[in-house]
Amino acid sequence: MMIGYMGSAPSAEVIEWIKERNIGGIKIFGWNTNDLSLLQKSIEEMQKAALKTELKIPLFIATDQEGGWVRHVKGSSSITPGNMALGASEIINDSYMTGFYIGKELKALGINMNFAPTVDILINHEAHVIGPRAFSDDPLRTAILATSYANGMKEAGIICTAKHFPGHGRTSDDSHGRLPIIETTLDELFSTDLLPYDFLIKENLPSIMSGHLAFPSVTGDKRPASLSPFFLKDVLREKMEFNGIIITDDMQMNGALYKNSLSESCLAALKAGNDIVMVSRDLSEYEKIRNLIISEMRNNPDFEKQIRKSVERIISVKHEYLDMETSQLKKAIQNIYPIPAEGAPLFFHQQAFRSVSLLQGDKLIKKPEENERILLAGPLRLFFEEGLKRFPNADSYFFPYNPFYKAQENDLKKMPDIASGYDTVIFCSANVAGIEILKTLKNSRCRVIVLSVLSPASLSSLRWLDGGVAVYGTGRESFTAGFAAIAGDFIPEGVLPLVTKDTQKSD
Repeated sequence: MMIGYMGSAPSAEVIEWIKERNIGGIKIFGWNTNDLSLLQKSIEEMQKAALKTELKIPLFIATDQEGGWVRHVKGSSSITPGNMALGASEIINDSYMTGFYIGKELKALGINMNFAPTVDILINHEAHVIGPRAFSDDPLRTAILATSYANGMKEAGIICTAKHFPGHGRTSDDSHGRLPIIETTLDELFSTDLLPYDFLIKENLPSIMSGHLAFPSVTGDKRPASLSPFFLKDVLREKMEFNGIIITDDMQMNGALYKNSLSESCLAALKAGNDIVMVSRDLSEYEKIRNLIISEMRNNPDFEKQIRKSVERIISVKHEYLDMETSQLKKAIQNIYPIPAEGAPLFFHQQAFRSVSLLQGDKLIKKPEENERILLAGPLRLFFEEGLKRFPNADSYFFPYNPFYKAQENDLKKMPDIASGYDTVIFCSANVAGIEILKTLKNSRCRVIVLSVLSPASLSSLRWLDGGVAVYGTGRESFTAGFAAIAGDFIPEGVLPLVTKDTQKSD
């Protein structure tokens, strides 16, 4: 089991679980990272507790630090342009160094396992829960960049976990809220979604996360892949020859509740072939899960044998990556690492510039003139801060980022009227709601230039735009790079990482 805890520091009960129940791993969530110095002390306390147990086996300390959109460890850690920016620049070394710098910063805190890289192929451009977390909608580009990213993280000494097996990029549903049902064939999965895993397994990837995703055309039922012996044993273990750890996505996500209770779902996940079940919160649930697992082991010799094999895999990975006597990562052990990592701020600043892409490759942007009436319209604070540095006389129109999927009627009505008083509107598109508002400017007399952040899906089909650029993160570096391109400082050399036919339909 891998468990989480609420608040900035683990409770006495969590420490007791480490000491008395030999729990194998702790998951660090965003709600644990408000104070990085306290987080570091908490991790040290938990590892010391683990090393005082009879077997003295250190803990996995895991988090989600993908880069870009998903950054559970905040504070002074690097804000990166993200995976889709790596897909846009297509520079293998950029992907390697991203994994390396993220890994160094995690190591500074005592975190030894990262649930990254995300290797989902964004086949469905409306898969917004994945969006810019994907490198691309191209399987080969994703496989190459993900392998480079993982090797960079491995060089930093971090245990990588590729996710979400077998692939979350075909569905617009979010497995946090419900179980996505994906209609595809096994042959299609092998030719697309599973290609990055094939690359990574050949590079001795230590860990894979199973996703709460159902593939009824493949399995004949709506059991999630995370609870499917076919996907985990037949496909991943037998056909793909993966010998590392399989760990579930959070079992408290609604997509995982296939059985009548959380504890029964966790037991089913282990029986299906997972080595570790991750449960984010609630000590009372931990107790039920543990008791059910122990009861099944006592009464089912085959299950006990399977669990012992899982333990062998877990110990093997810990032995490879961790100093079993100190719980520290073996590679490049030092007492102090800076956060952000030395060299990281300059690298990520430059990488943001390298990834900027023209939304429509045949449309170079005509720089707004100083005497023009310019309006900045968008939902994000840094967009306005960086935009006003470039165009200090511009006016601003703010609309909310949430709700994500539906624009407010007031903004849909006001946007075209307000825009009519300007020569140029520089519009920040960040989500589905923003694109709704943007479309109200189709017949406007003003020039419309878009600065797209996160995923640029659907924007390249808006042929009526006067131009635009895509950046893929929401950090200051991404906005600085985007406005530099709009202002004509350089011609973007990034390539849109979404290249399938549905981006070419005109709207």
